[in-house]
Amino acid sequence: MRSTFKVLFYMKKDKQKADGKIPLFCRITVDGKATRFGLKKDVHPKYWNVKAGKVTGRTSEAVEINTLIDRTKSEICTIYRNMQENKNSVTAEKVKNTFLGVEIKRQNLLELFDQHNKDQKLLVGKTISASTYDKYRITRSHLADFIKEQYSLPDISLKQIDHRFISDFEIFMLTSRGCAENTTAKYMQIFKQIIIIALKCKWIYKNPFSGYSIHVKKTDRGYLTQDEIELLMTQTFETKCLERVRDIFVFCCFTGLSYIDVKTLTAENILTSSDGMQWIRGKRGKTDENYSVPLLEIPKRILEKYKNTLSGNCLLPVISNNTTNIYLKKIGELCGIKKKLTFHLSRHTFATLTLSKGVSLESVSKMLGHSNIQTTLIYARITGEKIGNDMALFAGTIKGMETKLIVNN
Repeated sequence: MRSTFKVLFYMKKDKQKADGKIPLFCRITVDGKATRFGLKKDVHPKYWNVKAGKVTGRTSEAVEINTLIDRTKSEICTIYRNMQENKNSVTAEKVKNTFLGVEIKRQNLLELFDQHNKDQKLLVGKTISASTYDKYRITRSHLADFIKEQYSLPDISLKQIDHRFISDFEIFMLTSRGCAENTTAKYMQIFKQIIIIALKCKWIYKNPFSGYSIHVKKTDRGYLTQDEIELLMTQTFETKCLERVRDIFVFCCFTGLSYIDVKTLTAENILTSSDGMQWIRGKRGKTDENYSVPLLEIPKRILEKYKNTLSGNCLLPVISNNTTNIYLKKIGELCGIKKKLTFHLSRHTFATLTLSKGVSLESVSKMLGHSNIQTTLIYARITGEKIGNDMALFAGTIKGMETKLIVNN
């Protein structure tokens, strides 16, 4: 729906000067809201035609003022039409400032993203993780490449972002960048966060993501079976690097710790309860949620293996996540495991293994340090082993009922 627009010229009578003349003003009204500015011209009331908004007479002064009025009105109308055609938010103040040449700072996408990322970097280790910050940084980089390739510009105005821009960026991520569907969805969600910031700051007034669906493909999170874990545990390796990565991976299969949590694991995280049982306790680096996991025999032996062999406070020789995943791929090949081994697979394995062995969903959620049990439900897959165990328990509860059955031969 188009806005209402009006330009009016009038004399500001409360500013009458000693010679009887009154300053001439222009009033711009858009959607009922008005702003005004002076034309720096004075007119005697007896020569002013209120209805026509012009000076009467044919004197050189009258011609000069009327020419100024016509030119001013024409330029203001052109500015208004351009704003309408470009689908920018039009206000009387914006029209006036554009006409007067008052510089209005244009808010650009990457400029806003840079400020956002600068703020988020200060929060790393406090309210966000380093990996979350990296996702912001990478999304900004992809947007910069897209804008340069698609528009040949170093940045783009927030007001130029529309449904087409968003759609083209998503296609760019899926094709030129070769990102998977869910990886692309994650970048799109971060992009949307920046747009929400722009809306809240009133730098734009319409959400270009309105009506735009970000598709997340439901995936079956992989995990290792007990047999596959045993293959890892019994495999010998020619290099210590592969052996250490295997050990840490297995450690997390029986503790559920994430990469950042096992990397920062220290003696302070190992506690003994009043009954003599040892626990791993701490706060998740990603969510700051508490986690608490009993220290089972297998991870306990791995800790003993590396006791007093490392400098610093860390208990295990954890290398970079990227290098770890490269080594895990090699380990999977050596063990004959067809699944793609990544470090996070150990966490999935812990969740699936514990649930399939009858550990309650609530207990697994607490051990994983999930803030919402709905997150844990992702891992609550129904395995053949789980069904077998559950039915064995059920069979035990109805034992003896078969004697009640009457069978006619």
